[in-house]
Parts: sequence; structure tokens; C-alpha cells
Amino acid sequence: MSFSRVLPGFRPALALTLLYLCLIVLIPLSTLLFKSLQLGWDDYLRIVTHQRVIASFYISFAASLLAAAVALLFGSIIAWVLVRYPFPGKRCFDALIDLPFALPTAVAGIVLASLY
Repeated sequence: MSFSRVLPGFRPALALTLLYLCLIVLIPLSTLLFKSLQLGWDDYLRIVTHQRVIASFYISFAASLLAAAVALLFGSIIAWVLVRYPFPGKRCFDALIDLPFALPTAVAGIVLASLY
């Protein structure tokens, strides 16, 4: 039993998916890999220790630390309220919180990549 008999249009959909994967993911990653393999250790260290690269590392880590602190604060407050107090719309609010856990990470990544 093949998939093409069970799912109509399976082969064109698979071909389109693989083409999309190659264009959006594999070609840029392979270019990055081949370009980085042409660098020597001195070039690599010069690039990594450049002022802009260090500033981008700093802003990335600072923003993620700030986001984690905000999520910890508000997440704790929301968890406390959800566990301790009944209020109208509690089940709907709880479902909105659980939604990202039900959505697979790959699907969210594909949606965000398509939006960008």
C-alpha cells in the first residue's frame, strides 16, 4: 500500500515540500558551511573578536536574560493566581497558556520563517 493511493496529490506535495526545504533551509546552511570552511583560525578569531560581533553577543545575552527574568516574574504571578483563585474565564486563560505546549516546535518555526 503506497501513500500515493491513500493521499491524493502526495507526490507533488512532497516535491513542493522538499523544494521549499532546499531553498529556505539547506542552501543557506550549506553556503554558510562552505564559506566558514574557507577561513583559517586567524580569520575566525579576528571575526569572532570583532567589536560588532561582541556587541551582538552582548545584546543577545542581555535580551534573553531580561526576557527570562520577566517570564519568571509574570509566570510565577500567573501560576499563583491560576492555582489559588477561581475567576471567570479561568479555563480559557489556562488553555491560552497551554497552547504553545500543544503546538509542535517545528510547526511554530515554519510559521515564523514563513512570516519573516
